[in-house]
Amino acid sequence: MSRLKRAGQDSLAGFREKKTESAVSSGQLNAARKSGQLDLSGRGLREVPRDVYRLNIDTPQEAHQNVSFRASDRWWEQTDLTKLLLSSNQLTQLSDDIRLLPVLTTLDLHDNQLSSLPSALGELQELQQLRLSHNQLTSLPVEMCTLKNLCGITLQQNQLESLPDELGQLENLTQLDLSNNHLEGLPSSLGRLTCLQKLNLCHNKLSCLPASLAQLTNVKLLDCSNNQLTDIPASLSKMLALEQLYLRHNKLRLLPKLPAPALKELYVGNNHIEQLETEQLTCLTAISLLELRDNKIKILPEQITLLSTLTRLDLTNNNITNLPASLSLLPNLKVLLLEGNPLRGIRRDLLTKGTSELLEYLRGRIKEDPERADEGQTAMPLPSQARVNVHTITALKSLVYSEKQAGHIPDELFNVAADQSVTIVNFSKNQLTTIPTRLLELSPSLSDINLGFNRLTCCCPDVCKLLQLIHIDLRNNQLRDLPSEIKNLTKLCSIILNYNRFKSFPEVLYQIVSLETVLLGNNQVDEVDPHRLIKLVHLSTLDLSNNDLLNIPPELGLCASLRCLSLEGNPFRTPRAAIVAKGTDAVLEYLRSRIPT
Repeated sequence: MSRLKRAGQDSLAGFREKKTESAVSSGQLNAARKSGQLDLSGRGLREVPRDVYRLNIDTPQEAHQNVSFRASDRWWEQTDLTKLLLSSNQLTQLSDDIRLLPVLTTLDLHDNQLSSLPSALGELQELQQLRLSHNQLTSLPVEMCTLKNLCGITLQQNQLESLPDELGQLENLTQLDLSNNHLEGLPSSLGRLTCLQKLNLCHNKLSCLPASLAQLTNVKLLDCSNNQLTDIPASLSKMLALEQLYLRHNKLRLLPKLPAPALKELYVGNNHIEQLETEQLTCLTAISLLELRDNKIKILPEQITLLSTLTRLDLTNNNITNLPASLSLLPNLKVLLLEGNPLRGIRRDLLTKGTSELLEYLRGRIKEDPERADEGQTAMPLPSQARVNVHTITALKSLVYSEKQAGHIPDELFNVAADQSVTIVNFSKNQLTTIPTRLLELSPSLSDINLGFNRLTCCCPDVCKLLQLIHIDLRNNQLRDLPSEIKNLTKLCSIILNYNRFKSFPEVLYQIVSLETVLLGNNQVDEVDPHRLIKLVHLSTLDLSNNDLLNIPPELGLCASLRCLSLEGNPFRTPRAAIVAKGTDAVLEYLRSRIPT
């Protein structure tokens, strides 16, 4: 015996039961019993430990050794597990023992290797959130469709080929993401999900949509991009709440006829549309953004001017040869994209000068009616009549003094503009070093300013008193910062700051929640705060190309409103250039996949 002790050996070792190490420590289990939450994400688990399933059934081992009645030790007063996070592991299956956790409200299994789900999942009747994205699921158990309290389910990035007809029983779902699967059809019962607000069907193999989708009267966003759709059912016009519809990368030959009263954004780029018909255009009574890029459109009909609410029109890479001059009469159009069209009669350099100058050119092609021409002949001429276009000011409410290489704006220009309710000012391509103070005289009506291609070194705080401003163009100047008072421009939707000297993302822009477009390319920006960008809930276009960004934060992928993100020309290593080249959707998806759980 003494020899054994000297050797450091246990004489009873062969009679003792060997303890197996659990992947979850007793401390974590005890903490979960108190909080009702257990996070096992990113542990490299190949299976869920049995201790986890039996968390609220088995008596803790410590209880056999601890009979204390202190409050902190009352193990019998444990809380049932309600939140179980198992994401980013290597789970290949889920045991039927999941039924032993009947009060779970959140179950996160995303980013695993699950190819199937147990029928016992249907016994978790309290479940509200079920995350199954980035797995290898080929089907869903019918029993899962009995989860009446389920509000959100994510199923993107799986291998689903079909959905159970019983899916319509999940009547409390508000969000359903089925993107990046192999679905060739959808069950008609999908129309029974009347609480849905967001439905994502992109990157599947759908050739048609069920007419029952018309019953989804609360859906605000429907994404059917990257499918094989040749037609869109007219019944979708009954989706009264629909605001955003994505139909990119399909096989559509006509613009869908959708008189949906709330539809603000329609994306039909990368289809086979050859002509725009009047009937389809006149349906879009509330449209603000219309994307028609990468189609085969040859003619832009005059009826496009009926879209009075249109602010952004993307016609990039079509076959358009002529533009109707009446396009310039669209009262709210701020962004017009025409690159990649064989346009005739318009100088190529004019297309690179921006929307305001192109619209100004088109306005110049509109012939004056005889009465207005007579008025022009009898009107008293100004001292510098050659420099001041009175008709542009009085009829088009546009004050233009551009390409003069002038160091200041003549007072007579402002004198003519007095009491004319001018809405647009274009002082671009001059030598201005300060912003004209007399702009304040136009503050009651002024909504659009172009001060690009000047020599401004600072943005005068007086501009921040133009409270009706919607669009401001400050490109190609020498600006390094923006005044904090600019946050007072609560209607500002678009700001262009390309080719300046910004070394960081302007702090004040994070505070302007109305912003939809921020162009900050070709500066020296080295950092952007995604947590503050997320609060800009209307931001759809963000240009950060050709800056000094060494790192793209993954949380930028959570900016759900972004539809166009430009990052090329920065020195970051990830995402790789191949991913950036695939476009905004691919970049955002990649960034989301990199967010640590």
